[in-house]
Amino acid sequence: MRQNAVASKSNGNLRSFVMDSVELLRTFQEVVSQGSFSKASRRLGISKATVSKYVAELETRLGVRLLNRSTRALSATDAGTILHQRSTPFLDMFEEAQLAVQAHASNPTGLLHIALPPGTGHGALSGLLSKFMLIHPEVQLDLRFQTRLDDMAGEGIDLALQFGPLEDENLIVRHLARRELALCASPDYWRWNGLPTHPSELIDHQALKISLYPIWKFQVDGEVLEVPVKSRAEASEAGPLIQMAVHGLGVLYLPELQVRAQLESGELVRALAPFAPKDMWVSMAYLQRRHNSAALRALIGFLEDNLKEGSSSRAG
Repeated sequence: MRQNAVASKSNGNLRSFVMDSVELLRTFQEVVSQGSFSKASRRLGISKATVSKYVAELETRLGVRLLNRSTRALSATDAGTILHQRSTPFLDMFEEAQLAVQAHASNPTGLLHIALPPGTGHGALSGLLSKFMLIHPEVQLDLRFQTRLDDMAGEGIDLALQFGPLEDENLIVRHLARRELALCASPDYWRWNGLPTHPSELIDHQALKISLYPIWKFQVDGEVLEVPVKSRAEASEAGPLIQMAVHGLGVLYLPELQVRAQLESGELVRALAPFAPKDMWVSMAYLQRRHNSAALRALIGFLEDNLKEGSSSRAG
């Protein structure tokens, strides 16, 4: 009978039906444990009439009497005893699951799946994520380096970080900070090959390129200038290319965030800064504003604070 009742519910009502059943079971459990409707009502913080109504509803749904009642005594029937024994582990498990889920909502904990653009395995961005994990030791990160965001929900991605435009009507997109691209090489490389004064001069230089960006773009007199540079080495990740550049093997053209440490240490020296595009952004995207986990809310706030702070404290 109960199976038929559940089967008759629509998907939209099934969740409500299950939650109602859990509440009825909890009330019944309390009545049996306390041996009294009055004591159960005080323990549950609801009226005695509501307790009686809930037990009656449960009996109706199951089609069997669960309690023997008299003016002076109350006891479980054989069916009621079976239900009490069998439902106790279920309710305990349900409450444990509820507490665990609520912990995700209130305390940063659990696994977050983060999509990052290729080439960001090294540099300031990965350093920021490391700092976040130190602050929130109960959060785990699954980092996925990918070029496209086709279906964040289908791929199970909680948050995506991208350089450049990131527009999708199905996503919440926040521009975190404006970032210029940085053309740079080691001091020795510039000394041996000459410091360029115009992007067109890069045709004669050795380029260390991210595979996705075979043509380098600059802004000259308000117009986009594309420079087909010669490749000395290509990679899908920036880390190896940065090391090659530090050793004087060629010129890099990456978001400043990825080479900030090397620029600040002097291992790499920037050139052609006035020609770098001014419309590069570090953006993040996620699926919805409401009911995000505490871990995701913490990461969103952390990235906003740190990337925007870095943007305001460093020019260009």
